[in-house]
Amino acid sequence: MEARHTAPGLRERALVPVLVFLGTVVAVISSLGSPLVPTIASVDHVSLSDAQWSLTITLLVGAVATPTMGRLGDGPHRRRVIIGATAVVLLGSVLAALPLGFTFLIIGRGLQGLGLGLTPLAIATARDALPAERSRPTVALLSITTVAGVGLGYPLTGLIAESWGVHAGFWFGAIISALALAAAVLVVPQPQGREKRPLDAPGAVLLAVGLAGLLLALSEGEIWGWGSTRLLGLTGAALALLAWWIIHELRTAHPLVDLRSLRNRVVLTADVSGLIAGVAMYMLMSMVTRFVQTPSSAGYGFGTSVLVTGLVLLPFSAASVASSKLVPVLARRTSTALVLPVGCAVSLLSMAMFLFARNSLWELFVIMGVAGLGVGCTFAVMPGLIVSSVPAHETGSAISFNQVLRTVGYSTGSVLSAVILQAHTPAGRLLPENSGYGTAALLGCAVWVVTAVVTIVLPRRGASARQDRSATAVVTRDEELLMDESIADAETAEDSVTAVAGPASR
Repeated sequence: MEARHTAPGLRERALVPVLVFLGTVVAVISSLGSPLVPTIASVDHVSLSDAQWSLTITLLVGAVATPTMGRLGDGPHRRRVIIGATAVVLLGSVLAALPLGFTFLIIGRGLQGLGLGLTPLAIATARDALPAERSRPTVALLSITTVAGVGLGYPLTGLIAESWGVHAGFWFGAIISALALAAAVLVVPQPQGREKRPLDAPGAVLLAVGLAGLLLALSEGEIWGWGSTRLLGLTGAALALLAWWIIHELRTAHPLVDLRSLRNRVVLTADVSGLIAGVAMYMLMSMVTRFVQTPSSAGYGFGTSVLVTGLVLLPFSAASVASSKLVPVLARRTSTALVLPVGCAVSLLSMAMFLFARNSLWELFVIMGVAGLGVGCTFAVMPGLIVSSVPAHETGSAISFNQVLRTVGYSTGSVLSAVILQAHTPAGRLLPENSGYGTAALLGCAVWVVTAVVTIVLPRRGASARQDRSATAVVTRDEELLMDESIADAETAEDSVTAVAGPASR
């Protein structure tokens, strides 16, 4: 085994690029629908609200499928799940690309949503198949691809759609999906020593229906009316199902998601901050893409094309990738415990910049670059915290649950920005007042402040509780060893961030 790590073969050397490519393809394809919504509405002769489903259905299917894929990927069939899901994404891309009408487009986009469950499986593969010194930076980079690929997908989609039409954008998705499938077949290894465990089918159904109802309520709230009986009933039913799911998961012997891992303050911090950070991240991205496309006749905005709008997001992707190099330096120069809150602080700065400085297009380029650095630092750390805090056989499931929480955060952030802007749209007008963007930005700043507080308070509260128990309890050395996992989370948090940052942070 050591010899293999010292002189890795071609397949092992290709594994990291292939896993990163898979993650990038997933992120790019998931973002294909957003810039094309107006064009889809025009080409397929549907309303803008109907065309919005080309994005909504992908997120919805991804949120529903990701936990099940994560649990299946923790067993001996991970390679099959990765290859099968990539094949389904390819099929969905072809269906969306063919001029078969709006119905087939939505079906294809739904099938593409299965790709959102591939990134957690890629992270689990990196943990199992690579030596520690290579798996740690790979896990961080894979996490960043989920956000960097979105910024990359927008300009690519805009360029292709403006040059060759809306269906060409989905053909591009089909081509890169085919390349990802071929690479996965050739390179992704079969997991070793993985015990087959029964799938928690009732838990999968409860979570799927509950999440679907919640995301549907978030996406349709503006159309149905936030106080409508239909919306309130759907939201109540979804929350009841999710509460039932939590009770079921805590009682079953083989849960879909091991919620008991949330007792670990490190895992809890990563999950809660991932959810809240997802809200703030998508609030800014939704506002920026809408702001730059608003015609200047509204008194603000730049009336840019889909292509230029996508280019505004390129600094976000570039800075997100660059943050993977910044994290080790940040951990070494300050403290490993400060990586998450510092990332939140940088993201807060980007939201404050949008609040006060959005009068020039170049300012928005700078804002998105700063946002990419902050979000990249934050999301680069989260999977490493989880990976180092859960057993190897729970990696896929734990990362998948974190991904689901992020998706819920993304949807919530998009809805929040839309609701605020709608509230600042005068009766009889289509465009909101400029003050609406200021109000939304203020709320975004508050969300980032809350996220930063969570990343500081949760780990420290866990550490304080353990120190109090250590000071008052008299235990033998054997008992201390048995209780090691529960009384050393503070040190685990420190080591976890160090592990993600890499050897240079030590």
